[in-house]
Amino acid sequence: MTHLKEGDDAPDFAGIDQEGKLFSLRDLKGKKVVLYFYPADMTETCTIQACNLRDKNVELKKAGFEIIGVSPDSSKKHKKFQEKYSLPFHLLEDPEHKIIDKYSVWGEKKLYGRSYLGLQRTTFVIDTKGVIRLIFTKPKSKVHAEEILEAWKNQQEF
Repeated sequence: MTHLKEGDDAPDFAGIDQEGKLFSLRDLKGKKVVLYFYPADMTETCTIQACNLRDKNVELKKAGFEIIGVSPDSSKKHKKFQEKYSLPFHLLEDPEHKIIDKYSVWGEKKLYGRSYLGLQRTTFVIDTKGVIRLIFTKPKSKVHAEEILEAWKNQQEF
């Protein structure tokens, strides 16, 4: 589980996106960011989550959010994922876990009673000043965008 807390500064990062271009959190300075970490392209739950964010992209944009997805997959695999599902946001590769480690989202997982190490599906919502305002450690993939928008709306001081 992440060591980061709501109220912490979001760690800066840079990574290669699905177009093979360098992209960093600094590129979105002054914007609200939905930074979501997911285990793998083309898997059922990851696809459901990505498509929910895609389908609610207009509402998220209206609320001022930019979306960035991060997984250990390659930019080439991200490109196929993006094209197949018409995903309108950046997907960053992180095979060396540089971004994943900064956000501490790699750890023990369990499946069918077996433990293994893997990426823990986690979303960070970052405000215009670069501060983490919301953390979802168990996002509801089918309604993730809605839970982000609702939680943001319920924030008192933003």
